[in-house]
Amino acid sequence: MTNLKWTYWNRKTHYWGAILCAIPVLLVIGTGVLLLLKKESDWIQPPSMRGQGTVPQVAFSDILAAAQKVPQAKVTSWEDIDRLDVRPEKGIVKIRAQNDWEIQIDHQTGAILQVAFRRSGTIEAIHDGTYFHDAAKLWIFLPSSLVLFVLSLSGLYMFFFPIVKKRQMRKRAKAAQAAKASQANQ
Repeated sequence: MTNLKWTYWNRKTHYWGAILCAIPVLLVIGTGVLLLLKKESDWIQPPSMRGQGTVPQVAFSDILAAAQKVPQAKVTSWEDIDRLDVRPEKGIVKIRAQNDWEIQIDHQTGAILQVAFRRSGTIEAIHDGTYFHDAAKLWIFLPSSLVLFVLSLSGLYMFFFPIVKKRQMRKRAKAAQAAKASQANQ
């Protein structure tokens, strides 16, 4: 009787849990696939260019001046720059503006090598839930991941429980047959 209740509640949990976490989990999976492909897709993340040399020579003032020359980036001051990514081995500095435009400059000459829109940051924000609201990460995406964990465990239980039960029934049936055969031989 208790096993029947456990199976009933396990199925109910599995059923409703899947509905509750479906949208956040599908968003995480979909954006996760895109993030796995970001180096293969110029649409998601611009490819890194090659500059001259391996020792950065350009001054911070030159970096800001180069960024200010790109109208799409809308950089007027350092507040408009989200981050700098220095790649000495490639000879570049990547300037990421607050509006997700990326400017790659040669770290020797300060020349602009490439300007492109970078979507990986937006995809990452959707992936972790912060795109919607900072609290979404902890109040929607974390609970959804915990529900998905429980669903995985209950799904494994629903998969393996019948297999184990069938094996036990076969063993009991064999033992009963052996007992009958033993009694018949006596």
